[in-house]
Amino acid sequence: MDQPDWAPESIDTERPTAARVYDYLLGGSHNFAADRDMAHKAMIMMPDLVLQAQANRAFLSRAVSYLVDAGVRQFLDIGSGIPTRGNVHEVAQKGAPDSRVVYVDIDPIAVSHSRQILRGNDQATVIQEDLRNAEAILDHADVQAMLDFEKPVALLLVAVLHVIPDADDPHAIVARLRDRLAPGSYLAIGHGTHDSRPLESKELSQLSKGTATSLAPRPLSEVERFFTGFTLVDPGVVWAPLWRPESSDEVPDNPADSSNYAGVGRKP
Repeated sequence: MDQPDWAPESIDTERPTAARVYDYLLGGSHNFAADRDMAHKAMIMMPDLVLQAQANRAFLSRAVSYLVDAGVRQFLDIGSGIPTRGNVHEVAQKGAPDSRVVYVDIDPIAVSHSRQILRGNDQATVIQEDLRNAEAILDHADVQAMLDFEKPVALLLVAVLHVIPDADDPHAIVARLRDRLAPGSYLAIGHGTHDSRPLESKELSQLSKGTATSLAPRPLSEVERFFTGFTLVDPGVVWAPLWRPESSDEVPDNPADSSNYAGVGRKP
């Protein structure tokens, strides 16, 4: 196939990734036939997958707005994905123009497109790195130039931890990140689970093994454990649509169908 001008030449267009599948589910255009095929197969197993992706994205927007209102002006979004409507810097800088944002993603297309969007914005940047390389992220020159870790930082891990397998000890990864954050910092997590729809979730996990980032959904107790060392903000870890909705109209009849837990915690 012809390589689009927004795609790095070295990209493997035949192997789907979570970032590009997610982009397609959210109505984006930075994805390939393999990503769309994977998304369509997934939607056969779970027809409301688009609504789940939207619920997760809406949580991210509400969480950033909450954090801005709480006085946070620094954001580290790891696993940021391919930019779509409601990017972190847009939400944060609308509420507080002095907000600084660093995006981090492993997908070269996500990084390339982010660079295009951020051109001319000197208070936001993006780097390509793997969440599992926590120290490499924190010590990266561009991250250090943008964020002051002596002051509170909001660490955003939305729709990324559930693609880190248990073998890589994601709880230890989050703990290493936590230990570098100043008191008053926050952690926001959106995480897929099999608690509400176990059969469908297991089928999706099996399907995802054909991608570069296979799914590792976790139960509520394991998601809550990521907040060790943080004080959970009310209402705690809940189904994504139930985390501080702006109105009751935003809450579906069965919030558990979102298949995603969401929560925000503050480091004392």
